[in-house]
Amino acid sequence: MWGSYPYIERNREKWGKSNHSKKTWDHHLRSTHAVSGHHIQALDGEIGHVADFIIDDETWAIRYLIVDTHNWWPGKKVLVSPQWIERVSWGERKVFVNLNRETIKQSPEYTEESLLARDYEIGLHRHYNRQGYWVDEPAAKGR
Repeated sequence: MWGSYPYIERNREKWGKSNHSKKTWDHHLRSTHAVSGHHIQALDGEIGHVADFIIDDETWAIRYLIVDTHNWWPGKKVLVSPQWIERVSWGERKVFVNLNRETIKQSPEYTEESLLARDYEIGLHRHYNRQGYWVDEPAAKGR
């Protein structure tokens, strides 16, 4: 699924060099473009579609899917973590999340002007009653 990929070379000077000793390409991996527009299926019904992604510019991990819910209730976008995805049905073009619609509806709204600071993320994860991704990161363990 999505997330942090330890086999991606971050050093630009090494980009052209092949490294066959590392894990090979995962044939289940899809581009964000391939998932954009997929419908989001909550535990109790559909809630919207994948409009965009928030990607960590240091690790390249997809931190959040931006879900446009305008087909369910007017004009609201919310964030959903890839960690909360149960499965993806490529044939149905659906992303199934382990959340109910009302919880998502009451989620903090995300706007283009929103500053995605740690305080916002803590509030978001608290709302969903989920642990933040940063708890498992090596830097967090060293504190």
